[in-house]
Amino acid sequence: MEIATLAQTVAGQAALAQAGASPSAWEVALSVAAGLGIAAACGFRVFVPLLVLAVASKAGLVGLGSNFAFLATWPAIIALGVACLAEVSAFHVPWLDHALDTLAAPAAVVAGGVAMLTQMGAINTPMDPWMQWLLGALAGGAAAGVVQAGTMLMRGLSTLTTGGLANPVVASIETLLALLVAVLAIVVPMLAIVAVALAVIFAVRAGRRWKAKRAGRGVVVPAPHVAAQ
Repeated sequence: MEIATLAQTVAGQAALAQAGASPSAWEVALSVAAGLGIAAACGFRVFVPLLVLAVASKAGLVGLGSNFAFLATWPAIIALGVACLAEVSAFHVPWLDHALDTLAAPAAVVAGGVAMLTQMGAINTPMDPWMQWLLGALAGGAAAGVVQAGTMLMRGLSTLTTGGLANPVVASIETLLALLVAVLAIVVPMLAIVAVALAVIFAVRAGRRWKAKRAGRGVVVPAPHVAAQ
């Protein structure tokens, strides 16, 4: 019942925006949490969360704001679906995933900003529109960037410890997390924030444990050689 109520609240924000009614503080908090959750999911995969958002909006479960209503059209949904298939497939190819990181990192930041703006645009606030866009883009981009950095760390550890053999498994986990967090952000926004925070904490601790093990084995990184002048 609580999950259904939250989903109805998030979906009702689009109607509030169209009617010009001012949302309550709780409704604003839910929109911000949903935007941050979807933005963070873009750090795992760029297009999967946007596809989930577009389909959810098409089904009337969440608002997008007038500036991003085109995402709920069938051409946009089909395009996002094709992009999802290409992205997920490419990240399951060992070594190619690292090359894609150079493109995925900035793309995730942009996608995160867009995801955040769709939710902020779905509610009416007294904030200046330009300030709302700036804060939304910065917050969404930062959330996606932090998660993307964590995924790059995990893939780097996988490559160093398994020679890249476990990278497809890591890629599958990232895709699943992108889907799960995006769905949670729409249905239970607050829970999505908690899930992302736990995922980031796990990635940071895993990196620290790996570094500690390397240090315990006496692995020393040689200093760069300085040629004599």
